[in-house]
Amino acid sequence: MTAAQPAKTAKPWYREPWPWILMAGPFVAMIGCFVTIYFAFTNFSNQPIQEGVVKRGLVIEQAASSANP
Repeated sequence: MTAAQPAKTAKPWYREPWPWILMAGPFVAMIGCFVTIYFAFTNFSNQPIQEGVVKRGLVIEQAASSANP
């Protein structure tokens, strides 16, 4: 007969590499989404929507033009 081998103790889930590897993809996608939303609001929030119309925040207003008296 052979000597009994000691029982292998299971590590907690946070000590295993696979949960972290599997969570890394969605986490990177969330960071990319937040960066995209940040750039969209900071760089392009006052862009014209149509000819002669400007959106500032939630307000859409007619842009002042020099052609109209």
